[in-house]
Amino acid sequence: MQNLQDAQRDMRDGNGYGSTGVMVSGFVWLMSSLCFYFVSPQKAVWALLIGGGLIYPLATLLDKVIGLAGNDKNNPLQKLAMEGTIWMLMCIPLALGLAQIKVEWFFQGMLMIIGGRYLTFASLYGLRLYWILGATLGAVSYLLFRLGAGGFLSVLTGGLIEIAFGITMYGMFRYGKSHQVSQ
Repeated sequence: MQNLQDAQRDMRDGNGYGSTGVMVSGFVWLMSSLCFYFVSPQKAVWALLIGGGLIYPLATLLDKVIGLAGNDKNNPLQKLAMEGTIWMLMCIPLALGLAQIKVEWFFQGMLMIIGGRYLTFASLYGLRLYWILGATLGAVSYLLFRLGAGGFLSVLTGGLIEIAFGITMYGMFRYGKSHQVSQ
């Protein structure tokens, strides 16, 4: 990699703008919302945590299925991605503490934590859309908290936002690739 732009291009091209990870994360949130509604709020917390641990391997598998190569193992931005993951993991006990007070606060806290992590993805991928995604999750988290929204609405909202952004990012990736080929 010669420079930051090369590293970001490698991340974008090899991972479809990160769209598959965002979509998989959104589906994990949706599964957690179903668990919240049909099983129990406590099981929904665990569904989100366990499912969250599967996002990267599932997104990597999906990338391979749709023909994405992944990024260069020597890409220096991989280190930033890992550091962001560790930061997020260090914040999860805060959200679990919130759940001890009020279970819906766990989901609102996780929306805020994940929104903050997505802000770093703007540097990883060189896409400002991640700033919008991160800010949207943060603002929605705050709004849900201020309105006293329940856990089901909170977890469902997180899933729908991520899926919408993931689909948008994938469309941008595919359009950008076909557009580049046609020029």
